[in-house]
Amino acid sequence: MSIEMLDPTHEADAARFTLASRLPALAGKTVGVISNGKRNTSPFFDAFEHALVETHGVTDVVRRTKSNYSAPADANLVEEARTWDALIAGIGD
Repeated sequence: MSIEMLDPTHEADAARFTLASRLPALAGKTVGVISNGKRNTSPFFDAFEHALVETHGVTDVVRRTKSNYSAPADANLVEEARTWDALIAGIGD
């Protein structure tokens, strides 16, 4: 019996992806949070939102939940995210 090892990474495509520019500060910004909607996301993001506003001066936190926790974000969420200054993608298990 032989074992076949599969590598799920895409090193050949890695050059296409670049990191977003880092914001100098969060104060006065709108931060979007896209959750996968699993059970433990709400209490975590409640606390996270409080910290963003109280500690970092974020003006607005927009929270959205994907329609399917295991699929990519819906096109309308991706389009809405273009209006935010920063985006956090979150999971909860």
